[in-house]
Amino acid sequence: MSNYPGLTDRFLKYVKVETRSDENSTTIPSTKSQVEFAKQLAAELKELGLSNVRIHPTNGYVLATLPSNLEAGKSAKKVGFISHMDTADFNAKNVNPQIVDNYDGQSVIKLDEAGEYVLDPAEFPNLKNYQGHTLITTDGTTLLGADDKAGVAEIITAFAYLLKHPEIKHGTLQLGIGPDEEIGTGADHFDVADFDADLAYTVDGGPLGELEYETFNAAQAEISFTGKNVHPGTAKGVMVNASLLAMDFQSRLPQDQVPELTAGREGFFLLLSVEGNVEEAKLTYIIRDHDRQKFEAKKALLNDIVAEMNQELGQKRVRAEVRDQYYNMREVIEKDMTVVDLAKEAMENLDIKPLIFPVRGGTDGSKISFMGLPTPNLFAGGENMHGRYEYVSVQVMEKAVDLIIEIAKLAAK
Repeated sequence: MSNYPGLTDRFLKYVKVETRSDENSTTIPSTKSQVEFAKQLAAELKELGLSNVRIHPTNGYVLATLPSNLEAGKSAKKVGFISHMDTADFNAKNVNPQIVDNYDGQSVIKLDEAGEYVLDPAEFPNLKNYQGHTLITTDGTTLLGADDKAGVAEIITAFAYLLKHPEIKHGTLQLGIGPDEEIGTGADHFDVADFDADLAYTVDGGPLGELEYETFNAAQAEISFTGKNVHPGTAKGVMVNASLLAMDFQSRLPQDQVPELTAGREGFFLLLSVEGNVEEAKLTYIIRDHDRQKFEAKKALLNDIVAEMNQELGQKRVRAEVRDQYYNMREVIEKDMTVVDLAKEAMENLDIKPLIFPVRGGTDGSKISFMGLPTPNLFAGGENMHGRYEYVSVQVMEKAVDLIIEIAKLAAK
């Protein structure tokens, strides 16, 4: 029997609320659905009895405090737990979760009645790790939203459990649930002083045991090309085709430094979109690398190609706009590994094997760590995130709750 009987129901309730973020929006949060969900969460937190429940007026975070229950005169580090309410760029309306009890670890799971979409261990071998687990899947038409409503449910469930069990001693704990993580802007305005924690964790990882404190350095680049369009019958020596300039630019990048040919700590250029005609064209890239020097070299290469092409053309027809997005949190965290060591000890106490490896992505903790609050990432349980094949194990979600509680206990010793 579960130690957290409300966890599954809480998760199922959350995922049925559509909270997809919108990268084209100029508001914070980016969608009204997130604003409404934040209000629902705040009301729930107040009903549970948490203190200082509020929605931050400028960044949209839902915030709350679980006060210390230590005896007078004893202090402990203030620990924060952070998740995000938005879901990724995939259909998130009318999420209809399916529950698979006591999964055998080898059967094919039909997501829709017709069997057009299935979870097959031959294609998704991690399913073999879940023999005997209760799995929550999609119905094949939407994503699930375990990224990161699993984290939201786990943090709130842990805080609710601690409220009901005052015999478990802990210091001050802070809760933060933010918007717009999936579009990379959610933590831009995070208020570290207002959050008031000494160390923190995002609960936004994948399978059991994930503990991540090394992420990509990340940037986005827009390369624009200006052509000259004249009648093709008299174009010789006059026409400049912007689309061909864009193709030329792409051909000058390292062709092996792309996501589909890299792994581990190997960085890449990802061509996200192509727009163009004879008169004008635009290429949009994201640039990723764990190593800061290699990251800077990749950005420099873009600018070098721009300069080279303009020199060859004898005119400034190619322009680059490069914007940094986040940096590798390891630069901050490795200076004081307390926050990682605490999580490792908590996992070991729970017989969870820590899985520590460089993340080929980023979290809100990437930005928050550089704001002065070390914030590595803990597992939340989701697999195959951002699409119709997403699923999560109830047992792993319960382990995430165990971990939050254990970290709270250890931080108070």
